[in-house]
Amino acid sequence: MAQPDPKNAAAAQPLMHIPVYKIADDESIETIHQTSLTILQEIGMAFYDEQARDLLAAHGARVEGEMVYFPPEMVDEFISKAPAEFTQISRNPSRAVKIGGRNTVFAPVYGPPFVYDLNDGRRPATIEDFENFVKLAYLSPYIHHSGGTIVEPNNLPETSRHLDMLMAHILYSDKPFMGSVTSSENARDSIEMVRILFGEEEISKNPALLSLININSPRQFDKGMLRVLREYAQANQATIITPFILAGLMSPPTIAGALAQQNAEVLAGIVYAQAVKPGVPVVYGSFTTTIDMQNGALVMGSPESQIALLVSASLARKYHLPFRSGGMFASSKLTDAQAAYESVMTMLPAILGQVNFVLHAAGWLENGMTAGYEKFLLDCDLLGAFHTLMRGLDVSPDKLAVDTIREVPPGGHYLETEHTIRHFRTAFYRPQLMDYVEYDQWEAQGSLDAAQRANQRLQFLLSNYQAPELDLERKEMLEEFVLRRKQELETKVFS
Repeated sequence: MAQPDPKNAAAAQPLMHIPVYKIADDESIETIHQTSLTILQEIGMAFYDEQARDLLAAHGARVEGEMVYFPPEMVDEFISKAPAEFTQISRNPSRAVKIGGRNTVFAPVYGPPFVYDLNDGRRPATIEDFENFVKLAYLSPYIHHSGGTIVEPNNLPETSRHLDMLMAHILYSDKPFMGSVTSSENARDSIEMVRILFGEEEISKNPALLSLININSPRQFDKGMLRVLREYAQANQATIITPFILAGLMSPPTIAGALAQQNAEVLAGIVYAQAVKPGVPVVYGSFTTTIDMQNGALVMGSPESQIALLVSASLARKYHLPFRSGGMFASSKLTDAQAAYESVMTMLPAILGQVNFVLHAAGWLENGMTAGYEKFLLDCDLLGAFHTLMRGLDVSPDKLAVDTIREVPPGGHYLETEHTIRHFRTAFYRPQLMDYVEYDQWEAQGSLDAAQRANQRLQFLLSNYQAPELDLERKEMLEEFVLRRKQELETKVFS
């Protein structure tokens, strides 16, 4: 098996060359838009932060207690201020990513408190697991982004673990990463660390952080998230405004109703971000899925959730905004057939709907409670296939190969032609973990299933990992900052 080569860990960010798939016509999208405006103007959103309410009121919103009501003209004005596309920088300039337009970014799973592998089963995640997943994301040619809280490191103090996670992203990868959103203080730490890493001038021109702002559906923005959003917007750092909707529980069970509510929530969040700093980069986020109406359990990969994804993509395009949605979602607890089916059910619509930022593109298990090591690598294999699909059809003379077709007689074969010899290494996408050999050979090689092959690959990748270089002076400055902040936070806890 070939040694992993970090130089190859940055496959070109894919640009969509296939038509966008639209599941709803323009009239239906406009109906949802108008319904959302009705929700914003007449039903309103709860903003549990006085400073946020005051700012929105100053720009024309009606405020009654903790409820904010948005006139349609205000929504139109502020949504138009957000850029349709932006670049997130990385410490390796060649790995900066474009977000928006026909660009796609794949980022790892986010947030699970548990991890799973074939060796040790399901267990609480640690900082060692976090670092492992950062390394795997760095080594994958098909992951363009290091992500954020890939797993929750339960063996570190909750008050300061964000510092260790950010350092792991910086030390073990040179791809872009996300900031902490657990408090406004943690957001400020995140901003200060990228100031040290890139400099004030660089991060003021293009964001170095892209951070996830979750809306507490239905129709409420909690104080913590509003303050985090404000910190990032003031520093010109990008955010993903995302309602977390389980249709039937956090919204009407009908997908049209869920989408109208989701859209209203996203628009309210984006209006607030633009009120804080006009022109700050934002991403229209969607996480709308369904529940099992018999027992209330979360369901991943349902057909209704895929309709919601595709319609949400159309809504984001209507507003000329970058769009974020889900990736390889699975309710399954194991890296099994259910996990594979559910993941493809979610991921294929994300590709066809031209999602710009795919969070949870690799590693998601158990409704997001667990990050699977083997699943991460198998998902990355599939992401490589999607890279090929997104390139679409090339009808250049070389690809049409008319001269080669002339050369091969009826009943002949193409294996020895110059054209085939020139293309045979790159003509087809070849996944690393899929098995295509005959049964006898498969049996002689140990009769391994896909998860077992992924486990072998996992051990190899981690044992051969080499960190990308980091400027020593900046590394020392970051370490000094982290040490000082940990001491301050520890003092605060015991004071």
